[in-house]
Amino acid sequence: MTRRPAPGTRQRILKTAARLFGERGARAVGMQEVVEETGLGKSALYREFAGKDDLVAAWVRELDAETWSHMDHALAAYEGDPARQLLMVVELAQESVQIPDFHGCTFYNTSAEFRDPAHPGRQEAVAHLGQLRRRLHTLALAARATDADALADMLMLIISGLYANAATLGPTGPAGRAAAAAQTLIDQHIPHP
Repeated sequence: MTRRPAPGTRQRILKTAARLFGERGARAVGMQEVVEETGLGKSALYREFAGKDDLVAAWVRELDAETWSHMDHALAAYEGDPARQLLMVVELAQESVQIPDFHGCTFYNTSAEFRDPAHPGRQEAVAHLGQLRRRLHTLALAARATDADALADMLMLIISGLYANAATLGPTGPAGRAAAAAQTLIDQHIPHP
């Protein structure tokens, strides 16, 4: 008879992996370290996750769900104002780099760490970034931007630059100007009534 894991085992593993992966990068952390940090046996870990690739993908997928939930909640405050929602997306990214020991965007970091397009963690990360680009495009269209494709792509570049700069130069360096840069672009691309 197969033993059932204790309630919360999966979340305990994911929480530990998220901390370790965030601190040092997913590639640098081995499964044995996750076992030791959780205090669980290897069998408990492997009942929940088939291997490290599966754990990395689950970690990215969980962060994806948390990110969209947080963003949807924040954007709801500006329902009916897609131009303001575009700015809010950048403001949320700018806010996220303020956490102590920020080491970069999980989605960009994961796609850089795992370059094989077939890696499940990379696939999850790329899917998230693609969804972000589509959401920016949808909001730009709703705001009647003169060139929704260009505006969405430029905002995407601001967001990626924000994450890269905050990880290397800190949140008060160039990253601190991301929302202002986004506002300038939005003003240039969305006609005022």
